[in-house]
Amino acid sequence: MTIGVVIPAAGQGKRMGSKQNKIYMELKSYPILFYTLSVFTENKKIDQIVVVTRADELEFCQKNIIDRYFPGEKIKLVAGGETRRESVFAGLQVFSPAIDYVIIHDGARPLITQVLIDDIIEALKDYNAVSVGTKLKDTVKVIDEKNTVIKTPERDTLIAVQTPQAFLYRDILEAHQKVPLDYPVTDDASLLEYLNKPVKIIEGSEENIKITTSFDLLIAEKILERRSLQD
Repeated sequence: MTIGVVIPAAGQGKRMGSKQNKIYMELKSYPILFYTLSVFTENKKIDQIVVVTRADELEFCQKNIIDRYFPGEKIKLVAGGETRRESVFAGLQVFSPAIDYVIIHDGARPLITQVLIDDIIEALKDYNAVSVGTKLKDTVKVIDEKNTVIKTPERDTLIAVQTPQAFLYRDILEAHQKVPLDYPVTDDASLLEYLNKPVKIIEGSEENIKITTSFDLLIAEKILERRSLQD
């Protein structure tokens, strides 16, 4: 089993209230992307890593992240597109034919653990498409355009989906090529669902948060502080 990893990192810091790509913002003295890459570079089961960033940030990412923190690591940089889907597809096309499976993980989820990576790799032995997720604690309402409640779904049937998500390489590549570009996609597993291919959900982690706002940064700092005390 040969495994490649695509790390989309071409987002912006709009919801963070920053003009800077949030992936390069500091979290406990290191860029957010540093933490994400550290976990994958340390995992011996990973064969290739592709980071997708904005075209105008390729040089910055190479110099300030790859060369500075990961010299000698085989990390490829690719320019992303206008959407997350376009960026992921750009990353997928870089892999060598030797790759069997692909893990896709948001660069803005820096608190992923080796345990979670190993769990999703283990699940690939039985399933061709795997996503991690957590059960909801809050009740969810479906509303209309006027913010009026339409219905309340049964909470036990709902999952808050995270990354990483992992796929048989040829399946996710085919999905990107076949699913219409105007089909609304918020995660990679949606492409497989469109083609009626099953996606297995395994348990994620409440600590595997996505850094979207400044409040998320505060939470991430506390999690890192707690982990350092446990080491």
